Amino acid sequence: MRLWAGMVMTAGLLAWAGCDAEPAATPDAKAEADAAGDVEGDAADDSEGDAPDDAGPDLLEGTVPAPFTVRPGVETVTVVGARPGAPLTLYDATGRALLTLLADEHGQAHWSYLPAEHQTIQSGDFTQIPVADGRTVKKGDGFVIRDESTDPVEAAGPFSVLGVWDKPDPALYDSQELHGITYGLFGLGDGETELDGFNYITMRDGVQLSAMVRFPDPIFFGDGPYPTVIEYSGYSPSHHQRPDPGSRIANLMGYATVGVNMRGSGCSGGVFDVFNPAQHADGHDIIEAVARQPWVLHGEVGMVGLSYSGIAQLFAAWTRPPSLAAITPQSVLADAWEQLWPGGIYNDGFTRQWIEERDAQAASGGQSWTDDVIAAGDTVCAEHQVLRNQNIDFGAFFSLLEHYPGDAADRSLPHLVGEIDAPVYLTGAWQDEQTGALFANMLDAFDRAPTTKLTVYNGRHIDGYSPLVLTRWFEFLELYVARRVPRVPEFMREIGAQELSKEFGVEGLGFEPDRFTAFTDEQYDEALAWYESEPPVRVLFENGAAGPAPGAPQHRFEVTFDSWPPPDAQGHTLWLAADGRLTDAPPTEAGADAWLHDPAAGKKTFFGKKGYQLFAPLWDIDWTEFPDGHAVSYVTEPLTDDLVIAGSPWVEVHVVSEADDVQVQVTLTEVRPDDTEVLVQSGWLRLGHRHIDEAASDEFRIVHTYEAEHFQPVVPGEIVTAKVPIYPVAHAFRAGARLRLTVSSPGRNHGTWEFAPPDYGDTQPLQTLLRTPAHPSRLHLPVVTGVPVADGFPECPSERGQPCRPYTPRTNTPGEVPAP
Repeated sequence: MRLWAGMVMTAGLLAWAGCDAEPAATPDAKAEADAAGDVEGDAADDSEGDAPDDAGPDLLEGTVPAPFTVRPGVETVTVVGARPGAPLTLYDATGRALLTLLADEHGQAHWSYLPAEHQTIQSGDFTQIPVADGRTVKKGDGFVIRDESTDPVEAAGPFSVLGVWDKPDPALYDSQELHGITYGLFGLGDGETELDGFNYITMRDGVQLSAMVRFPDPIFFGDGPYPTVIEYSGYSPSHHQRPDPGSRIANLMGYATVGVNMRGSGCSGGVFDVFNPAQHADGHDIIEAVARQPWVLHGEVGMVGLSYSGIAQLFAAWTRPPSLAAITPQSVLADAWEQLWPGGIYNDGFTRQWIEERDAQAASGGQSWTDDVIAAGDTVCAEHQVLRNQNIDFGAFFSLLEHYPGDAADRSLPHLVGEIDAPVYLTGAWQDEQTGALFANMLDAFDRAPTTKLTVYNGRHIDGYSPLVLTRWFEFLELYVARRVPRVPEFMREIGAQELSKEFGVEGLGFEPDRFTAFTDEQYDEALAWYESEPPVRVLFENGAAGPAPGAPQHRFEVTFDSWPPPDAQGHTLWLAADGRLTDAPPTEAGADAWLHDPAAGKKTFFGKKGYQLFAPLWDIDWTEFPDGHAVSYVTEPLTDDLVIAGSPWVEVHVVSEADDVQVQVTLTEVRPDDTEVLVQSGWLRLGHRHIDEAASDEFRIVHTYEAEHFQPVVPGEIVTAKVPIYPVAHAFRAGARLRLTVSSPGRNHGTWEFAPPDYGDTQPLQTLLRTPAHPSRLHLPVVTGVPVADGFPECPSERGQPCRPYTPRTNTPGEVPAP
C-alpha cells in the first residue's frame, strides 16, 4: 500500500492588493461595530434594498432592471447571464464608477481588484489594471452595476459586498448534510464507490465547494462518530481517488477526513484567487458546516496539511470559527508578497513557477480528475468550469508588483495570526527550498492561541511528514481533536515503518515511541496537563545526520525554548576586516573590497544534473562558487568553543556602486577543520528597499517596508548603508570550525529560488564594500549559550537542506575607499 502516493509538496504563495484601504478588521473590531449598529450583516445574496443615506446620485433613476444576475461575495462581485461583450460598470454608494468590465463570451464578469482611476477592460484580463496603485473590492453597501450601452440603461442593485466578519445565519451550516465512504486498509466498504463520498458544501455567498469525505476503517476504529480533520487548498484535496497526504495519514490513524477544494479549483464554484479574503471566509464556513455532521466527534474539527493546505489553515483559523478544535500547519510561508519578492527581488524560480502552475490547474479542465467526475454525470462540476475564464493570470499580474502593495497586509500572516484562538501545532525547516524560513518571524505572534507547539529544524519542505515530527503531529491531534491519550496503533507502526522507509528512501524509519505510557486511557486531563507543561518550542539540530543512512530524516540532538526567538539569545557582532577576515573588533584602518555583478548567478541553483528530487535522501548537488572577482568573502579564525546561533542574523553593509539598482545576497556558511564548507543560511535585499520599519524591528529582526514611498534608488558613487537580514536559522558551530560570510549578487546558494537581476545590458557594474572606522560593515548573530552540542561533526553530505563542498579560500579584490 502506498501511504503517500502522488504526494505533491509545492508551496503556497502570494496575495495581491492595492494601496489605500484600511487594515483588515479583527473579530473584536467586528463585534464592536455590530454592537454599535455599524455593520449590515448578512446581505450577500440580496440585490434589493435601500441605498445608504449618504449615497451619491440615484444610479437607478431612469433605468430598467438588468437581465443579468449579480452574485456579491466576500470582497468580490460576480455577474452571470449578461450579454457577451456588454460594458458592465461597478459603482459604489457615492456614485463613483470603479471599473467597467466587458462581459466574456459566456456573459460573465468578476470584480475583485480595482484600478485607482476608472477604466474599461476585458473581464478576466486583469493585467490591464495598473497594479502599482490598484486596490481591492472592499466590504460595503449601496453598490450598483449598470450597462450603459443599452437604452434605457439596465441596472442591478443596490447590493452589499460582504467582509470576512459578516457571518451567515447558522442555519446555513445546520441545513447541510455530507455523506462519506469507508477508506479502510482493505479498500472501500461493500457496494461503495469513490464518488459516494463526493459532496458540495455551500458557502455564505452561495458558492459551492467540492469536498470528499472519507471515514476510517471500522474494523479498527468502530462506527463513529470519529475525530475529524479538514484539508483545504487549491490543489486537489477533493480528488475522489487520491487523498492528499495529511488526509491519508489521518484516515489510517482513525480520523474522518474532509478534503475541500478552494473556490475556482477542482470542481468548486467561484473564481480562483491566491489567498484572498473569500477563501478565508470559506475556511470558516467549511469548518462550521463539517462540524455539524453527526459523524464528527465532539462537534469540533481540526485541520491538517503541509504547504498550501498548511497556509490555508492559518487564514481559516484567523476567522475564529467556533467549531475549530485545533490546526496543524506545516511548511508555511509568512508574508505572501515577500515570498515572491524576497528582499524586494523577484523570485524567478520556484515561486513564479508555482503561480503559473496554479493558473494552469485552476483553468477549465486544468485538473484531469474533474473530467472523470463530469463524465460520471456531475453537472455541478461541469457548470463550475464555465466561470474559470474569469480566473486572473497571476503570473503576469504579480510580476509587476515590485513594491509592497498597501492592502497586502490584509493577507500577510504575521499581521493575522495573533487573532487565532485555537491550539496550534506548527512545524517548518530553516532551509525549506520552497517556502523559505520567514515563517519563523511570526512564531511569537500567536498571542491568543491557548496552546502553541512549534517544531523547527534544518531540512526540507516535505519534512513535516517525516518521522522527525510525525509522531508529535499525531499526539497533538489526539489531545486537541480526539481528546484522548495519544497512542500510535500497533498496526500503524508496522505500516508506518514500511511506508516512511519507502517514501524517504531509507530503511529503518518509523514512528517515535509513545511518550504517554505513564498515563492510562482514563487520565486524559493529566496527560494534557503534562503535555502543556513542556516548553512550547522544540528545535532539532542536524536533521539527516543521525539516521541509518546519510540524509535520513532524523536529528542528532534537540533543544527546547520557552519562546521563539529564544528569550536568552545574546547579540554577537563580527566585523568584516582586511585580508578576508571576520573579527571580533571593529576596523581601525580604512579598507574596502569590491565585487562585480555576476550575470549568471540568478539562474543558478545548487542542484546538479538530476535536478530537484523531492524525496531523495541526498540531493544531487552542484553548489558552485562565484567566479573570481564576483563576490567578497570573510572568514573567522577557528572557534575555541562551540557557538550556537538561533534566531535572525543580519549583515550591515556600506556599499558604493557604479549602478543605480543593486541587489545583494549575504550567505553564512560553516568551514570545518577538514576544509569542508556547509551552507547555513542566506538573505537578500534590493538596496533601494533599505528603509526599515523600526516599529516592527528589534535587535535581531530587521523588517523592511518595501513600499514605493520608501524606495530610495542607489546613487552611483555614493555610500549606501543597509541592513540585510539573513533568514531565521538555528545552527551549531563546533570548536575548530570557522564562520564564513559571503557578499555577492543573488544566486547559486539556493535550491529552487532564482533571482531576476536588474537590466545592466552588457555591463557588469562594480560594487565596493567599505570596512572603515566610519563605515564598518558587520555581521550580527543571535547566540544562545548552555546548549549541549552532540560530539563530532556531521558527515558530509548528510544534513538535510544543507549542501556541502570542499572549501576554497578566496582573495578579495581590493576596492577604492571614497574620499571623506
